[in-house]
Amino acid sequence: MNYTEQKYREQTASEEKIAKYRDVGALLRDDGIQAVIISTPSAFHAELAKQSIASGKHVILEKPMALSLYDAEEIVRMSEQHQVIVQVCHQLRYRPLMKRIKELIQTGAMGHVFLGVASMRLNRSKSYYEDAPWRGTWDLDGGMLLNQGIHLVDLLQWFMGDCGEVYASMLRGTLPKQTEDVAAGIVKFQNRSIGVIEANTLTYPSNFDNSITLFGEKGTVSIGGIGLNEIRKWSFADPSAMRPVPNDDADEHFEMYRQFIHAVEGIPGSSVISASEGKKALEIIFALYHSVKTHQAVKMPITGFSTSTMAEMEEWK
Repeated sequence: MNYTEQKYREQTASEEKIAKYRDVGALLRDDGIQAVIISTPSAFHAELAKQSIASGKHVILEKPMALSLYDAEEIVRMSEQHQVIVQVCHQLRYRPLMKRIKELIQTGAMGHVFLGVASMRLNRSKSYYEDAPWRGTWDLDGGMLLNQGIHLVDLLQWFMGDCGEVYASMLRGTLPKQTEDVAAGIVKFQNRSIGVIEANTLTYPSNFDNSITLFGEKGTVSIGGIGLNEIRKWSFADPSAMRPVPNDDADEHFEMYRQFIHAVEGIPGSSVISASEGKKALEIIFALYHSVKTHQAVKMPITGFSTSTMAEMEEWK
């Protein structure tokens, strides 16, 4: 906390002290606190979120919001019961480029989008897992799809619509850990579109690319780059859809926090990614894991899944 306080003073030129609490309970009992930000290791997200909501605090919740479907559904239920705002950190939705793509889909400029492909080619080395032993465990971390891939899965379902069925295959490499390093999945959406997800964290020698490509009746869009901010294809039958789009990602986190603050203050027009909305990507990934576990296609919605059950599989031991 002393380091945090020092960085705060350096960046704000403020001499104001940061309040420190002996434990989470003491913090949540402070009536002067309206909202909390939860960015702990993944396994603690859900419990801290539920405690915060029960205390009447608004919550910014890092992904993944939970490692079990039960906990995710409890966060949704409790946020509605206590009438608090939960903002799940899928910040890429606030990037101007992503908002423009969503707008073009909603206005029909792309026609029916019949295929969406999400690819992630990253590297997570042995030292990455050794630096934090909770990483790469099913009980505490949840897997690379939940940690690195969830942003792409969230964008894919946001663009394509609600999921109806998934099928997946995954494998683990040679790193000393439990969770998957390679994943390939097929997603059938309820609107009769298809999504393809391919992801790995074994890319040699370092991070290579992230990309999303959408194929519609009247348009094709492909964005990529490690920062997912390169426009590779932007082609539409409607000339008005061809206007330049911003692809700067500098303000997406700022915008996410700004919208959250506006929602807390009751400012009309604010936009947050609620617990129920944030659960959609989580549920797709849980279904992909469940498909690997059962070796079958999995219809949505699923029930009762927890990443801890993946550790029971012989191929993951």
